[in-house]
Amino acid sequence: MIIASIKPSIRLVTLIALFFTTITCLNANSYNIVNEENGTKGLLVLQSNSFNAKKKSNFSLNGLKEQIDRGLTIVHFHSNEKFEYRTYDTHGSTEEAMAMTIMVTELFINKAKFIILGHDSAAKSLSDNTTTLRKLGLSSLSTIKSRQAYIMHNFTGEIVELLDDTSIDLIVEVPKTIKDEKIYFPKEVYNFEPNTNRYIAHAGGEVNGIKSTNTKDALDESYAKGFRLFELDIISTSDGKLVAAHDWGMWSRFTDYKGELPPSHEEFKKHKIYGDYTTLDLNGINDWFKAHPDATLVTDKLNDPIAFAESFVDKDRLIMELFSIMAAEEAASYGLNAMISQIPFMGIKGDKLDFLKINNIKYIALSRRMIKREKKLLVKLRDAGIKVYVYHVNFDAGKDEKYVYENEIGLVYGMYADKWAFDSEEKKEASK
Repeated sequence: MIIASIKPSIRLVTLIALFFTTITCLNANSYNIVNEENGTKGLLVLQSNSFNAKKKSNFSLNGLKEQIDRGLTIVHFHSNEKFEYRTYDTHGSTEEAMAMTIMVTELFINKAKFIILGHDSAAKSLSDNTTTLRKLGLSSLSTIKSRQAYIMHNFTGEIVELLDDTSIDLIVEVPKTIKDEKIYFPKEVYNFEPNTNRYIAHAGGEVNGIKSTNTKDALDESYAKGFRLFELDIISTSDGKLVAAHDWGMWSRFTDYKGELPPSHEEFKKHKIYGDYTTLDLNGINDWFKAHPDATLVTDKLNDPIAFAESFVDKDRLIMELFSIMAAEEAASYGLNAMISQIPFMGIKGDKLDFLKINNIKYIALSRRMIKREKKLLVKLRDAGIKVYVYHVNFDAGKDEKYVYENEIGLVYGMYADKWAFDSEEKKEASK
């Protein structure tokens, strides 16, 4: 541990600050968190992992965890409950490294309370900034080597730096005296038109607060709320019949089924989810969508598009998430609405947008965890009219449907939602 006083060169840092006053901070996030159930208010847990640790770095305040990307992340505290942060790729970009140095300089000048957290590799592009970092009192950061873990904070009024070849874990309490409303990382705002079709009812949507049932009851409840796109997980019974279930392990827990898995079609139909909710085989799926002609089915788990499309009630009301480039091309050649999944999409060689255009693919399913590191690609997809739907909603603490709506819709087109309260404008758009 290194403790150093802050003795920056005022002339130097002032010139730097003035030169970079027009920099726009991207990839920023801001939160206002109060969570008494997760322990002491203002308790900050930090974990910095180098490349060699082979695991993600993160920080959490009051129990809400944020994973960070490669480089150096600055977290500025407005109070011991509220913070904002931005990650700079100081490994891959000299511009990012300079912007990070300028931001740290400004934070010191304004006597702000903040932390710096390293992840993966953070040193490669810092070489032009070492003199400034040293003058700011960041001795360890100025000499950091590639693939080292790093944590810094100034909560005590002095600089505390930790450096390690592999990992650093630190728990500190954010001072209750912090009162700083200055915004360093302005929240990005994306404009978008309200539309019911921005929301896909995940696994049919919640039914009475229960997720992932893939049941008729879930479809009914979600339809009544305003959903018009419905995802179902389609898998096969032991005798080759298609049914809606996330996986057989989950289905057996939901139904308390103790027999061999997968069950037969006949056995599948005997059981209800939690004893109350009606499961769906292919006939049941078709019957429901016949009775709801304005509803569209979004499939998951399937990778044989033509066979399923021929057995579904209306292929024009079908969007199929597909898990290989070959399956996506096959669906496109058959005139189906293909939604290419994340792994095959990111594995496309060459120009990804050209591939989508040639194959008339208009939908992509991506994890919302990809957003921070793929913003440039997402902007291109958005501007090309490609509809990107994000999943992993509700998988990370605090990253629910409301968070995605307020922070990510507009950059991405829509989301897989367990629930959503549709407003009048969204319903009006759906009725057109």
